[in-house]
Amino acid sequence: MIRYLRLYAYFVRFSFSKSMEFRLDFFFRIVMDCIYYAVNIGFYTVLFRHTSLIGNWNLDQIYVFVGGVFVVDALMMTVISNNMWMFSTYINKGDLDYYLVRPVSSLFFLSVREFAANSFLNLIIAISFWVWTIVHYTGSWGFLQLFVYVLLLINGTFLYYCTQMFGVLPIFWTQSSQGFVEIFMNFHSFMERPHHIFDGWMRKVLVTILPYSLMTSFPAEVFFTGLNFELLLHVFLVTVGLFLFVLFIWNRGLKIYSSASS
Repeated sequence: MIRYLRLYAYFVRFSFSKSMEFRLDFFFRIVMDCIYYAVNIGFYTVLFRHTSLIGNWNLDQIYVFVGGVFVVDALMMTVISNNMWMFSTYINKGDLDYYLVRPVSSLFFLSVREFAANSFLNLIIAISFWVWTIVHYTGSWGFLQLFVYVLLLINGTFLYYCTQMFGVLPIFWTQSSQGFVEIFMNFHSFMERPHHIFDGWMRKVLVTILPYSLMTSFPAEVFFTGLNFELLLHVFLVTVGLFLFVLFIWNRGLKIYSSASS
C-alpha cells in the first residue's frame, strides 16, 4: 500500500508541473466546470420557485445533494477521467505493453497515472460548496452521519469509475469504444437527480445494474435520515459485485490483447 501511495504522489507532482506548461487549458477547465456548477444550482433554484419539495427533499436538502454531486464529479475528473480517455489509444497502438510490464497492478496504473491538476481547483470549489451546504443545512445531523456520508461519496466516485469502465473496455473487441463511451457519459445525468423521482424498473436498474442512485443520492439520504445498515449493506454488495465484473472483463480483454511485439 505504501508503495502505491508513493507512486501516486509522484504522478501528482508530475501532473502539476506538466499542467503549468498549458495554462490556457488549465484556466479553461476551471471556467467550464464553474459554468456546470452554476447551471445545476440554478436548475434546482428555479424548480423550487414552483414547489416546496422534490420527492421528499426540501431546498436545503437538495443543495446538500447537489454539493455531493459536484464532489463526485470533480473527484472523477481530477483523478480518473484523463486516464480513461487514453485507453483506446493505448490498446490500439500497443502502448498497453508499457503498463503490463510494471511491477504494480496494470489496471491501477492505467486508471490513475494522469492526475488532472487543471481540475484540482475545481475539486476545491466543489468541496467548498458542499461544506457550505452542510453548514447551512437546517436539519439535524451527527458527525457519524457526516463521516459515513463522506465515505459513501468516495465509494460513489468508485462506482462512477466502474460504470464508465463498461463504456471503455469494449475497445478490446471493437477497436473503437467511442459509441459506448458516449452512451455511458449520457447516463451521467441520472447521478444528478434525487432517487425519489424514479420508480418501477428504472429505480431497480439505478440501484443495482447501473447504480447511479448509489453514487450521490443514497449517500445524501443516509445523511438526512440516519444510518440504515440494510442500505449500507446493499451499497457494499453492489460495489463489490460491480468491481469484480470490471475485473472479469479486464482480464478477458487482456487475453485477446495484441501487443506491439506480436
